[in-house]
Amino acid sequence: MTTLLLLALVPIALLISMGAWLRHSTFLQESFWPQAERLGYYVLLPSLFFHSLATAQLGEVPVRDMILTLVLSTVLVAGLLVALRRAVSLDGPAFTSLFQGGVRFNNYVGVSIVAGLFGAQGIALAAVANAAIVPTVNVLCVLVFARYGSHGRLPFNAICRQLALNPLVVACVLGISVQASGFGIPVGIDAVLKALGQASLPLGLLCVGAALNLGAAGGWIKPIGLSSIVKFLIMPLATLGFCHVFGLKGEAAIAAILFQALPTASSSYIMARQLGGDAPLMAGIIAGQTLLAGIVLPIVVMSVTPWV
Repeated sequence: MTTLLLLALVPIALLISMGAWLRHSTFLQESFWPQAERLGYYVLLPSLFFHSLATAQLGEVPVRDMILTLVLSTVLVAGLLVALRRAVSLDGPAFTSLFQGGVRFNNYVGVSIVAGLFGAQGIALAAVANAAIVPTVNVLCVLVFARYGSHGRLPFNAICRQLALNPLVVACVLGISVQASGFGIPVGIDAVLKALGQASLPLGLLCVGAALNLGAAGGWIKPIGLSSIVKFLIMPLATLGFCHVFGLKGEAAIAAILFQALPTASSSYIMARQLGGDAPLMAGIIAGQTLLAGIVLPIVVMSVTPWV
């Protein structure tokens, strides 16, 4: 399992490094990166989420127990972060990056690992995890951005509008609806959405690398450390607790804990850029957690496995 985890993390680290090189070598014009981020947020990532949720093969997966475990553990940890907001001594935009670092997850790594561990059953488990966590974290993050983002506190109707128009939330709702309807996606459209979704992963990681400012790394130690404690320790423990509450065991429990212990998603950076967060800090948290995950993730997963 350790080898598989490391192999899944290596291409992510390499793509982030390549993005940093492309930005600083001026191989691409400066104007390319904001447009690439916009394309990823409004087109590519929604395509990925919609397609993966709409086409999931659920089989014998304990859907209800897995969703309850993942949603409740995410909400619990999110509430803890907000409750401790004043204690961390970060400004509003920086707190949104800490928050995303604590609750979001890199589904590319998760799908790769569980598919390698459990085969076709792993893909079904990953689909359920995405269905549970992706809408939950996107709603929570929009609410946090509305309260603490640099765009200022939004009134209730503006928050509702943000949620209703958020492309990631909309894509998740539509994908789950298509899955529930049983109609599926037409063949030609299916291929287009799949291709767009696949493009979101490398482009998002390149944008993360391009946003890295290593000169400010000294100021990132505290938020990277705090977000990593939440992501690699508190979140998996909360998930383990809810696994016992709902009787989730075996492969489903391992997959749930694994997804909750993943490094934060590359889409966190794009969301920070679009909604008024601290995007450079977010890029640092993504890079820092990705590097830490190579060491911490195997330890976390193998430590909790005997308890499920």
